[in-house]
Amino acid sequence: MSFSLKPARDGGLRCMLLVTALAALSVGNAAAQPAAKNTTPPAAPAAPSATAEAIYRDAKPRLLQIRTLVNTASQKSSTGSGFLISADGLAITNYHVVSQHAMEPQTYRMEYVSADGTRGKLKLLSFDVINDLALVQLDRGGWTYFEFDPRAVAGSLPRGERLFSLGNPLDIGFAVMEGNYSGLVERSYSERIHLSGPMNPGMSGGPTLTAGSRISGVNVAKAISAEQVSFLVPVKYAAALLTRPRLPEALTGKLTRAEVTRQLVEWQDGLYSALEGKGFKATANGPYQILESAADWFTCGAGTNADAKPKPRARWDSSYCSMQNYLFIAGDLHTGNIRLARAHYTTAELNSFQFANFISQHVSVSSDGSSAKRFTPPSCHEDMFIAGNDGAHPRLRVYWCASAYRDLEGLYNTTLLAVTQDRNNEAAVMTLSLSGVSYANAMRFAQRLLAEIKVAP
Repeated sequence: MSFSLKPARDGGLRCMLLVTALAALSVGNAAAQPAAKNTTPPAAPAAPSATAEAIYRDAKPRLLQIRTLVNTASQKSSTGSGFLISADGLAITNYHVVSQHAMEPQTYRMEYVSADGTRGKLKLLSFDVINDLALVQLDRGGWTYFEFDPRAVAGSLPRGERLFSLGNPLDIGFAVMEGNYSGLVERSYSERIHLSGPMNPGMSGGPTLTAGSRISGVNVAKAISAEQVSFLVPVKYAAALLTRPRLPEALTGKLTRAEVTRQLVEWQDGLYSALEGKGFKATANGPYQILESAADWFTCGAGTNADAKPKPRARWDSSYCSMQNYLFIAGDLHTGNIRLARAHYTTAELNSFQFANFISQHVSVSSDGSSAKRFTPPSCHEDMFIAGNDGAHPRLRVYWCASAYRDLEGLYNTTLLAVTQDRNNEAAVMTLSLSGVSYANAMRFAQRLLAEIKVAP
């Protein structure tokens, strides 16, 4: 069985943005018929949390709304939150809140609005794109400010401790939300705190406090497919941000993009070294075996057409694993993910040509290079590959695509597709997609997986 594949040009990296929608409230006219008398006494309104009320009152002068504005229009392009950490006007927010200014400072500028309505200019001092943090400087001093909770810095907060998340949700005013500390997110390469409590757009970059009004984490995201599942950046990274080298006064997009690149290159080197350190495990795929990472950072699922109606002439069973990690670079650019899929195809009804055509219709390779602004056109290569002549390694048809990042030199999105070619009515397929990876790491990782596709003993 042999066939060729064409790259899918409409594929691309898809990242689920963390957003929420306001529910529409409908107020209708009163009914013409008299309403039945309600004999149930009204429930007493819930008493507000005295702790939350005191924390909000104490914290409000130290909170900021962070705005990104289009220079020529002087209108808001995005809003987020931030908080003061020094009397002379140092503040912390999320990198994604200020990313437009960081990537294109000639197009976007920043300003802050304090709780009393004071406005002023902001200067970007440094950022940590891996942990989604930024350090900014206000244009004046004389502020009250927050302190970090030493237990949170040390990672010793007890699970279940009550926490209070603050920010300016949906640009409707500063607010406080109560939740609980649920420890670090499990099965994740990047450290994030699981906050069991609500969070809404506009609160990004705001502080989450302990009952003692000290910083325990930085608001960063919420899960849109669940209720009361929110995420914080551990406060130790905010504390470490204060020691990073500061950006020059004359900020340019080229300079900040170079710093983003430096951080990403360093991070992905660590990621792929960690993957090698965790090792791999052989997984059955029909009569073949394919390697999977032994790291627990991946979420996996499976599918089949075995129960399809009418009964298909060829059967497929598939599984897929994705590292639950995306790094925000810009609104249209998220990176840092690894996806590995495998499938087994078999037929008792199709001849070899029909079977190859069936697989071709169900398998495609995406180069993740559809954005001409962010990526170069994909460069693709197709070839035959065999790891050895020992009878244990099947012949493979291999398709490889790579797109370079235009603004992040030395990084690529790559996709590898491999299909076994040793049987006419059965085949194993492996697809590996890497985003934000150096070419050397992509090749080394891909070749390791290709070399271990074997006929099961």
